[in-house]
Amino acid sequence: MSVDGAEPGAARSAWDLPELLGVTGDLERLQEVIDSWIERCVPEVQRMARHQLFGRAKHFRPVTVFACYHAVTTRPVAARVVRAAAAVELLHNVALIIDDILDRSRYRRGKLSLHCRFGFLPALMAAGYLGFAGPQLVASDPYTVGLLSELMQRLGAAECFQWRVRRQPLGVEDWRMVAGMDTGTMFEVCARLGTRDDRLLKYGLLLGTLYHGCDDVADVRGTVALGGGSEKDVIDGILTLPAAIAVRDPSTAVLFRNAGRGTFRRIVPRLRAALPRAESYLDRLASEAEAEARTSAPYPDRLVDLIRHTRALSMV
Repeated sequence: MSVDGAEPGAARSAWDLPELLGVTGDLERLQEVIDSWIERCVPEVQRMARHQLFGRAKHFRPVTVFACYHAVTTRPVAARVVRAAAAVELLHNVALIIDDILDRSRYRRGKLSLHCRFGFLPALMAAGYLGFAGPQLVASDPYTVGLLSELMQRLGAAECFQWRVRRQPLGVEDWRMVAGMDTGTMFEVCARLGTRDDRLLKYGLLLGTLYHGCDDVADVRGTVALGGGSEKDVIDGILTLPAAIAVRDPSTAVLFRNAGRGTFRRIVPRLRAALPRAESYLDRLASEAEAEARTSAPYPDRLVDLIRHTRALSMV
């Protein structure tokens, strides 16, 4: 384990995270909210909603909401926080549906992806249905509605920006900005939903950026620790952490500018060679996030465990 002092539990499977953090009961309440929502779906969409939302999900984002809640209070999780976490899970699945369509992924969570099971147009419409359902779940909670609306706008802008700068040999600080705009935004909002204020905003941003970086590294290693795959990112010239390090070499920068199927096999070994430096960067990012947790939360243990678990995912 690269993070100093990390406990063996940090390297456990992502499926064990709720038990590790003591939030299994919170997740059971969340699932009840989602199950109830599915039962109220219109028949035309209900089968698709059930297909997408039933199954073994990691629930990493709701877990973050609950961990942040428990980091600032000893009271049981409030019902409005459970509903907020359920809304986040619905919005996350919107992104998963769209990603699967764009990547032409045939499977998600061990079964056919939604567009392969029901078709492209129904899957897109179901994504829209889920997207509006999130805020509807929390309609009586203006604070959460505002944050969810902000989240979707920021994520949309981040995806556009990330696509616009593809094939540009930018550096690590540029990568950190992209990761913060994308996954960092999601986890920042999860932290704010958990505490219902901004005291763990920076922690959430750092956690999300770390998650993004671990995903980048795991993809290059060819693992399935976090889902997704590296081939399309390499072909599209997406700025990942290993790419941001590898393009310091001028010849690699030229290859990256011309990224595509023809250069894939030449770029991949250079990305792999950048992994040790990427891991060192992630170690520093994890340490920064842990320091933020200990400074900002009265009960930081769950937050620290979450960081260490996330950090381990690049090495699975």
